[in-house]
Amino acid sequence: MSLDVLLGLQWGDEGKGKIVDAITNSYDIIARFQGGPNAGHTIKFDEHKHVLHTIPSGIFNKEAINVIGNGVVIDPVIFKNEIEGLKQFDFDMRDKLLISNKAHVILPTHKIIDATSEASKGKKKIGSTLKGIGPTYMDKTGRNGIRIGDLNSGNWIEKYNTLKRKHLTLLSNFNLKVNLDLDELEDDFFKSIEVLKRFNFIDSEEYLNNSLNNGKQILAEGAQGSLLDIDFGTYPFVTSCNTTVSGACSGLGVAPNKIKNVIGIFKAYTTRVGSGPFPTELVNEIGEHIRKTGNEYGATTGRDRRCGWLDLIALKYSIIINGVTELNMMKTDVLSGFKSLEVCTSYNINGIETQTLPFDLNSENIEPIFKTFKGWSEDISKVTKEEDLPIELLEYVSFIEEFVKVPIKLISVGPDRSETIYRIK
Repeated sequence: MSLDVLLGLQWGDEGKGKIVDAITNSYDIIARFQGGPNAGHTIKFDEHKHVLHTIPSGIFNKEAINVIGNGVVIDPVIFKNEIEGLKQFDFDMRDKLLISNKAHVILPTHKIIDATSEASKGKKKIGSTLKGIGPTYMDKTGRNGIRIGDLNSGNWIEKYNTLKRKHLTLLSNFNLKVNLDLDELEDDFFKSIEVLKRFNFIDSEEYLNNSLNNGKQILAEGAQGSLLDIDFGTYPFVTSCNTTVSGACSGLGVAPNKIKNVIGIFKAYTTRVGSGPFPTELVNEIGEHIRKTGNEYGATTGRDRRCGWLDLIALKYSIIINGVTELNMMKTDVLSGFKSLEVCTSYNINGIETQTLPFDLNSENIEPIFKTFKGWSEDISKVTKEEDLPIELLEYVSFIEEFVKVPIKLISVGPDRSETIYRIK
């Protein structure tokens, strides 16, 4: 029996969906353990491109079972749209997709609260995706939330109306309104609930532990990135749940001693969506070149991603708190064509050099210290063997491995699942 965890090590958008899709044949079950439809996992194969927000990225494996765990928050409308988008692939998802009874439901008023709260912050806004994620987790921890299992009870509408009244009272305290129509949102919501209820709701913790005891291989799929973790991320510019490895235990109901491998995904450079500190950000033509070449626009929101050089201090921090056992480096092909590359190896904070991520990662007080590498000009997107990669790239890879003390076992050289180099380390 084995449970591996796959998660992002930066501020999200690392390419987790591609890797889950690429390695899913090695697993019997793919289980999403946290987050909501603020995640966008892009998968490209056979000239098809699909973006998943709630459904695990193993859905295209005809053999694997996919589980939405208790740590996930589900928007029925977005879920319904995902299901409709997958109809073109002609398989019955009701047999392939299971949903935890304990997962929480995003309500229309959660979205209105999210948008209103963000608008009230003005210039201090966090950069929320406005999907209602934060307010849903607040109701979860406040013990007011509606769970998937409630939808099969006779009184869930009563629970809904009680929570709706509470939300409307809260909204009345804001001295502003947002452009969202509650009646319209509710119409979509209740129609989508009927689609959601066609699927099998399960006690996922029991299902997953029984599966492990029966020798099944499970991959726990994370969303967002470790630097957005509610406890260990760049607070307050974070998401509302634990995106680190601990989230796999609480979000699926499996014990820590069941975890075997922790696969950490990172880009060959760094990106961030929304507000928050970003020491290596490039607000210049280099950053714009990376954005255009890497198509760095949010899969969920369409927003421009901020781009910068690889930050090894932040990366090593994420590796440590997650106990990462192997690394996958994504979007390496985007760096082709640069005469030189920069990598942050330490920070200068108020005249003191450090390799420790500070409590308050305020970009204004941090001067990143870089090491320069020679770039490469070759197009590497069609390379299939490690030995055919440019020597400059191999030196770049070796330095990262030596710095963080974890092997890079996979190098992505393009968005398609076939554009992947597997290294034997």
